[in-house]
Amino acid sequence: MSAHFQSTIHALLAACERRPDHPFLLFNGQHLSFAELANVASGWANRYHELAVAPGDRVALFLGNTPRFVAAYLGAHMAGAAVVLVNTAYRRTELLHILRDSGAKVAVTEPHLLAEIERVRGELDADLHVLNAQSLNEVAANYRLSAIGYRLSNHLALLAYTSGTTGRAKGAMLTHGNLMANSAAVAEAWRWTERDRLLLTLPLFHIHGLGVGLHGALVTGSTIDLRQGFDAINVLETLAQGETTMFFGVPTMYIRLIDAARHQLPTPDSQLKTPSVRLFVSGSAPLSPQTFDAFEALFGQRILERYGMTETVMNLTNPYDGARRPGTVGLPFPGQEARIVDVQGRAPLPDGATGEIQVRGPHVFAGYWQNPQATAETFDQDGWFSTGDLGIRSADGYYTISGRARELIISGGYNIYPREVEEVLETHPLVAEAAVLGLPDVEFGEQVAAVVVLKKAEGSGQRAAARAAMAADLIEWCRERLASYKKPRRVIFVESLPRNALGKVQKHLLREQILSLNEQT
Repeated sequence: MSAHFQSTIHALLAACERRPDHPFLLFNGQHLSFAELANVASGWANRYHELAVAPGDRVALFLGNTPRFVAAYLGAHMAGAAVVLVNTAYRRTELLHILRDSGAKVAVTEPHLLAEIERVRGELDADLHVLNAQSLNEVAANYRLSAIGYRLSNHLALLAYTSGTTGRAKGAMLTHGNLMANSAAVAEAWRWTERDRLLLTLPLFHIHGLGVGLHGALVTGSTIDLRQGFDAINVLETLAQGETTMFFGVPTMYIRLIDAARHQLPTPDSQLKTPSVRLFVSGSAPLSPQTFDAFEALFGQRILERYGMTETVMNLTNPYDGARRPGTVGLPFPGQEARIVDVQGRAPLPDGATGEIQVRGPHVFAGYWQNPQATAETFDQDGWFSTGDLGIRSADGYYTISGRARELIISGGYNIYPREVEEVLETHPLVAEAAVLGLPDVEFGEQVAAVVVLKKAEGSGQRAAARAAMAADLIEWCRERLASYKKPRRVIFVESLPRNALGKVQKHLLREQILSLNEQT
């Protein structure tokens, strides 16, 4: 079993003891060793202390994938603070909610995102210190002396905002113990050692990139080849160089790698050579069996699919040694538990029966930030956490996800809460009502579709061209107010929304109607 550290800083200092000069981060031709990172992170800790950041305070990171993110993140932990992850695609609506709800004392960002922070700064309930990470001159300190503020395993390390089924995004409280226990379990399951080099193109503001990628490398003392984003051609070129041993991605990335590889190969039955890669992992959205098979045919390796979520990081995994079954997400990680229960009564169900997936273990979060009701609704008295995902367990222990009990949309690996998009649509002066749902999408897993009722003056007798223009206008309306991936990719106009006797919109009927229309056309 891999070492189980109390905190991210314990893991960092242990790596510094074992191999201080070993490169931890590779970025744009630069190498940052464990000792160098610890020094820079301690400089960030000193800067936070100058701003009166105390243990338990929150530091928001509104940053892209650079070593500055990693240093600012670990520096916050050295100062005893908890980090609030902020997606760099977020705009006014999301930023205002997260910064206000978390009560962040400091926000760290970069020049091209400063304007977005300033747009909401005056509307916050408390003062917010804003640091420009690019211009900040971090003063390196002796990490052995300055890292005295770091937290213990039961202290809050991370506030990661996740969409639910009611209300706005909730802050999942992950402790240092949660993060380190999960990383140790992942390292054991995937045979992750200090000899590995992970090509990381996933965003660090997402739990997949941070909670699995960064923390795993930190715990094992290995190396990350960090990229600012995903580019299929660049990834293929890097994999062919023979130094990368692991690649983590979402299904959309694998679809694009397959397309790019097919253009490079001389014949349809050729295989792409990735000589050093021992593990390809997929998660954050369902991987289709077709993509699984196509990737194996082209790359000669079977993708390891796993299942996780913001509140728990990793829950289930196909085995490293053994059958990696397409369409399944495998078995629980070491030291963790899972089961299938009846959605209504919560009684455990036998193998082969469909129910809600529950998980339990040291990786499960401490609850939702300042939301005891939501916390109570998702935990039972024995510590089982209800994931909201429906699934089936096979007789030999493999889990298959069959749907979601909640309305969450997962598109390209990103979580999208329908009500948030609906609220933005309904602020448009010509929209009377809107219902947002997820429709199947080959590339992204799901696409955001908006079913819209226009106000009477606009809704009657519109021609097709006018409807198309209106749809484009509504998509742009959302794009300006939300992260781009949340905007509808399809807008359907109807005269009214189907409702039950209590007035609740019946989205399952809408989905069936739309899919039926698709089949007819």
